[in-house]
Amino acid sequence: MPRWTLNDLPAQSGRIAIVTGTGGLGFEDAIALTQAGGEVIIAGRNPDKGAQAVTAIRQKSPDARIRFEILDLASLASVAAFAERTAGDLDRVDLLINNAAVMNPPTRKVSGDGFELQFATNFLGHFALTAHLLPLLRRAREPRVVTLSSVAARAGRIDFDNLQAERTYRPMAAYSQSKLACLIFALELQRRSDANGWGLASLAAHPGISRTDLLPNGSGRWSPAGIARTYLWFLFQPAAQGALPTLYAASSPLASGGGYYGPTRLGETRGTPGPAAIPAQARDEAVAARLWAESERLSGAAFR
Repeated sequence: MPRWTLNDLPAQSGRIAIVTGTGGLGFEDAIALTQAGGEVIIAGRNPDKGAQAVTAIRQKSPDARIRFEILDLASLASVAAFAERTAGDLDRVDLLINNAAVMNPPTRKVSGDGFELQFATNFLGHFALTAHLLPLLRRAREPRVVTLSSVAARAGRIDFDNLQAERTYRPMAAYSQSKLACLIFALELQRRSDANGWGLASLAAHPGISRTDLLPNGSGRWSPAGIARTYLWFLFQPAAQGALPTLYAASSPLASGGGYYGPTRLGETRGTPGPAAIPAQARDEAVAARLWAESERLSGAAFR
């Protein structure tokens, strides 16, 4: 397929986007969408980082329609409050990018709601957020939801007997499970949209191996992963390049609901965006239905 770059990003004028995460890929998504004329809300839990992101984007594009909103994906109350404020401010949402994540805390951590932190932040918070925003998404003309997965999803397994890693905690296994859950969710959301007439295009994307702060923030600067990220930086593609599959999924007329997109070179670790391989375990519809039901139970959020 032809090489897709930011020059191919369609005009976003008149579109309202919500991007979770204020740094790394989310920051790059927000820059690109605002420069294309879109209105963007970047949502995160740190107001200082949010203000810095907004300032940096406005320095690049003084006329950017960008603002920050508080959203802690590890708190279901924060997710519900964000959605309620958004419903009071906006008449619709055209694009939701479920991007924010934590990766590989060396010891098991839990959210304020008692869920394992990676499962809570990467998956369950986004599941609840999408459910709460569904009415606003349905009011848009061609709404899209893009949920970020990872190459780590290939090694993931949904362990319903140890979903919160209470019995055993292995950082990378918990991360891989959360990112597999994100991919399963994106595919199941498209199936349910088709069945219920919601009119959504639900897509998944992954950034390959990209230079963000996800590894050092999670594992720690001096962990093996953090050291690799710092001193072997040349093995990681720039965050702006890693954001391209998300932007492709969010905007390209060639990207379709139920699709999965990532870099297309070196085992999907880098390169121009295109279709990504969906792991077999992400295609199991029985697991998807069970995970959906369990997620509704745990989050208290329902799609209607």
